[in-house]
This record gives sequence, C-alpha cells and structure tokens, in this order.
Amino acid sequence: MKLTLDVENTVTHRDGKLHLDPFETNNKLVMVGCLTDKGEEYLFRDDFTGVQELLDEATILIGHNIVHDLLWLWECGLKYDGSVFDTMLGEYVLQRGIKEPLSLEACANRYDLDTKKQDTMKEYFKNKVPIDEIPKQELSDYLSADLKATQELSDVIYKKLNTVEYAGLMDTVLLTNRVALTLARIYQTGFTVDVDKLNEVREEFEKEKSMIEDRLNRQVHQLMGDTPINLNSPEQMSWIIYSRKPKDKTTWMNHFVPYMSKEEFKSKIEENSDKIYKTIAVKCQECNGTGKIRKVKKDGTLYAKLPNCITCNHLGYIFTPTQEIAGLKFNPPSVKWVSANGFSVNKKMLEVLQHVTKRTESINAYSFLHDLQRLSALDTYLSSFIQGINTYMKPDGKLHVRLLQHRTSTGRFSGADPNMQNMPRGGTFPVKKVFISRWEGGKILEADFAQLEFRVAAYLSQDGVAIEEVTTGFDVHSYTSKVITDAGQQTTRQDAKAHTFAPLYGATGFGRTQAEARYYEHFTEKYKGIKSWHTRLASEAMNTGMITTPSGRQFAFPDIRRLTNGSVTNFTQIKNYPVQSFATADIVPLVLMHMEDKFKTYKSCIVNSVHDSVVVDVHPEEINQVIYTIKEINNELKQLIENKFKIDLNVPLLLEAKIGDNWLDTKDVA
Repeated sequence: MKLTLDVENTVTHRDGKLHLDPFETNNKLVMVGCLTDKGEEYLFRDDFTGVQELLDEATILIGHNIVHDLLWLWECGLKYDGSVFDTMLGEYVLQRGIKEPLSLEACANRYDLDTKKQDTMKEYFKNKVPIDEIPKQELSDYLSADLKATQELSDVIYKKLNTVEYAGLMDTVLLTNRVALTLARIYQTGFTVDVDKLNEVREEFEKEKSMIEDRLNRQVHQLMGDTPINLNSPEQMSWIIYSRKPKDKTTWMNHFVPYMSKEEFKSKIEENSDKIYKTIAVKCQECNGTGKIRKVKKDGTLYAKLPNCITCNHLGYIFTPTQEIAGLKFNPPSVKWVSANGFSVNKKMLEVLQHVTKRTESINAYSFLHDLQRLSALDTYLSSFIQGINTYMKPDGKLHVRLLQHRTSTGRFSGADPNMQNMPRGGTFPVKKVFISRWEGGKILEADFAQLEFRVAAYLSQDGVAIEEVTTGFDVHSYTSKVITDAGQQTTRQDAKAHTFAPLYGATGFGRTQAEARYYEHFTEKYKGIKSWHTRLASEAMNTGMITTPSGRQFAFPDIRRLTNGSVTNFTQIKNYPVQSFATADIVPLVLMHMEDKFKTYKSCIVNSVHDSVVVDVHPEEINQVIYTIKEINNELKQLIENKFKIDLNVPLLLEAKIGDNWLDTKDVA
C-alpha cells in the first residue's frame, strides 16, 4: 500500500527562531493524517495508536519533506523503516539544478493542483496561533487538503519520471530518497555539545575580535584622519579601500553597464565620484561639541529634547579636509566591482586585493585587508556557530544536525540550524572542540575522503597525468608550492593548498600575483585531459541544453550561449557541477548509507557529515571495532561505487580516519 502521510505539530519560538522539531520540551504532535492509494483518509488527533497499523501495511511512505514527518513519528514511539518517497526531493531532482520554490503550495501551484488552502489558516499562522488551539475542523480540513495535494504531486512526479525526457533521473530520485532516511536518523541521534568548551571558544573569539577592532581603528585613523568610521559599514569600508565616494548614491549605479571598456569605466568613475581626503576635527563652536543646540523656554528651563546642531550635522565637530588623499587608493578593475555604496568590499574582492598587495609588497594595505577579513570571519563564527549552536542545542544537551539535500544546485548536503557545512576547512577551527562523545570514555572519529573532488575529476576527465598522480600518491600541494616558488614567490605547502585545485572550478590567475598566476596557467598545461573534458562538457551543454553525470543526475542550462571568445556562458558551473555532484551528492551519500548499514549492530553512531567526511560518535567498547570497519569500507569502495553506478572506477579513492576526545583534537588512525 502506498501511504501518504502528513503531521501537524506545535512549534516553539525561542531566541528569535522558530523550532519545529520534536526535541523541544514544549513541542508536541497534534495531528497525523494518512491517505491510502485507494483514497481512504484517516485523521488522528491525540491518540495515534491507529497510525502504526497503517505504517505496518505501507510498502512506501509518501510525504512532502518526509524527514520532518519521520522524526515526529519516531520520537512519538511509532516505527517505520521502509521505503519513502519525498515529493519535495523528487521535484528538486526534476528541476535539474535550476532552483524554484519547493514548498507544497508552490509545487501545487506549478502543476495546477487543488490545495484548497483556507485564508483563515493563513491568519492563524500569521498571528502565531498555536496549532493545538486552531479549531479541530479547520485544522482537519487543512491537513486533508495537504494530504491530497501531496498524493497528487507524487503521481505527477512518478508520471514524469516514466517519460523519455525524465526517465534518466529515476535512479537519482531513488538514491535521494534512500539518503533521506539516513539523514533523518542522523538528525534524531544528535551530536553532544560541551557547553563549558563552547563558552571558552566564545571568549577566545571575542577577545581576538576586540584586539583586531583596536588595531583596525588605529589603522583607520592613520588612513582617514579624524573622519569617524564604522568598521561594520560596507559604504565606509569602500571609502577607505578605494579612496572615493559617489557624488549621488541614488544615480550612481545607473552610470555603469556590463562589458563597458576600461577607458569608459575609468571615465565614469572620475565623473561621478569624488576623491576622499584625510580630515582634521575641530570642536564645533556653535554647539560646543555636544551636537545639540541649547534652547531655552520662556520660563528659563531647557527644552527636554534639544534640536540637532545644523553647523556640524549634530556630530559636535567640524571635519576639515586636508590636501592628503585618504584611504588605500585601490583602483577597481572592472564594472563588476561597482556596488550601491561605491565599490564592493565582499570577501572575494578583498581576497583579490590582498593578492595585489602581495605583488606590490604593500605591507600596511595587506595588514589592513587581512584584519578586515578576519574581523568579518570572527563575526560569522560568533553569530553563525557559537550563537547558532547555543540557540539550536536542545534540552538533551545535543545539537541535532540537520542535513538537507535540496538547498544546493549540485545536490551536495547543506546544513541548517546552524549550517556546519560552512565551517572553515582544515583541522584548526576551534568550534569543533565543543563536540564530544555522549559516552564517558567515548571518542569522535572522522572519516575523510582524501582529495575526493580531484580524484573524481581525474576519473570523469580520464586525464592521464591526474590518474597517475593519484595512483602513485604524488604530493600535488608540494608541487604547487614549487611552481609558485620557482616563479619568484616563496610559498609553503600549506599556503599552496588554496591554489592547487582552484583552476578545476573555473578560478583564474586574475588579480593574483605573477607567480600565482603562473601556476593557474601551468594547471591547464599539465592537466590537458581535464582541459579537454571541460571543452567537451561545454559542447554537451550547448548541444543538449544540459549535462549528465555517471549517476544519471542532470543539470540544465537552458540559456547557455556561445561567447565571441569561443567560450560559453555558465562555464564555471559547467566545470564545477559534475565534479561536486558526483563526489559529494552521489559518492559520499552512498558511502554514508553503507557505513550506517555496517554500524547497525553497534552502539556507535553517525552524528554528522561535512562535505566529503563522515563523523562518528564511537562507544568506548567499540573503538577498535569501528576503526577496523572504516578500513574494511575502504577496501569495499571501488566495488560499492562500480556496482551502484555501473562504471569502471579506475581511480583509487581513500578514506582517511582520525580519532580523538573531541571533533578537533583527533589523530590519524594507524
């Protein structure tokens, strides 16, 4: 029996966030709706014993965002571990990388399905009326409509998957739904948080942030004189970095068009912006430095609210420009750098400018940009990770890791509440130390694929040099370091890592030092097979409007066109999507499920997956057993992948395991 299911539960509003999960103490299951493939509808409220009987008869469970429904069933003591079909994930795969809204209402509207949504329900939700306080009949009608829409949507998706146009996506849909069950179990399991360590890391970050702010403020005064600057203002950072300010922000963007010549771009900047000069501050005599005008009533008392001083614009000081140009005096290289505030100061642009400072040996400018980026990173670490973990950690002392398959264009996992996929790469991120085992004496093990995306690129392109390097264990990062060093810029192996595989995803030597740019040229000279493969991908996209990976996953490029230089639009995505998707949306999930199957009889459990790694909470009695199992899986990788995707994998893959008392302090497994 095909059983369509949907649940309604209360939610908790905490720390400005909406918590819909069953791990919140005050959340509860209110209604469960079931619809059979014979049209029989069952709505359960308060007593859910009848739900289990239907689950026992079901051969497949259909839902929209099925992970949410499964969690509530499991946490309420109901059991189901059979096949599932998630209409949200099915629709996502059918979109072929072109993102459209995936809510049930949006999908129903797209296919002209009858959702019968009631305006009164929207009012209830808008006014934050608890689900269990909505009149029973209205909630029942709402749930019934969702069940019918989900069932109709599943029928539409199944029909599409059985047409010639979409049949090739069936395997991807089936894999995605199998993975959903594994991700639901990871979500349910949770990852234990050491609250004391979390507070220690917060203090470390806040201390470093304060030191950098002090240093930046001193640098700002040297660069700008007495002009007051807010370090959090992109507009004022633009003043400092580019030493220019738009004359009229309301019309500024209108003066620039794509692909304008360098001469015209430079001319428009000159015409529509002013140079900024250092200033000297003098106390305003009109308000005596208060920024307010003293105004007395007829009875001799002061007005409660004093008017602002017009002379100094209520700043209390008059800022007189000197003859010295302020700021770092960088010149934006193209129209892509123009922003509403002047010029962009985003992370990517600042990285390019840092490369320029290396080339020109501008130590002060490099120091300023480096501190600015670090400050931005610390703000992110404190808000997204420290506060995020604190906000979403549940009463059981765990962060229940929520991994999603439908947010990225390539199908690789994204995270939510918080998104730990955005953690900096490498083994030095302090936040990782707050994650520990749930068992006394337990360990945290991370099994990480070695250079997975490069190895996948070697296989997909069949580049002989890349395959040989992977097979023989050639140290590509040391080689990158040598190329850059030989070109005149002394570079360590660690620093070279950032460049080694960057050209694989469309990065170029633009904006980099001459030595670094040489490596980017060298990459395409060395890996001729990868370059040729990129050309073939572009032709495939031009001829068919899409590209297809060995797993059957597809990515559409309906608006692709050939450029005058012979290249194509969307070339970065065309190069990136096949590698990233086959590596982290197909191979990693496949291995994740295989690992979970191996651990079925263990107390140890999978608690997270980040990019190309799997994190395991290891029971103290199973340490050697889990390590052995990872080695066993390593020996099974080739056969596992070949059997699933019907390919001849002639590039070896490798899982490297490390284990320790927390997620950060781990050592390689011998």
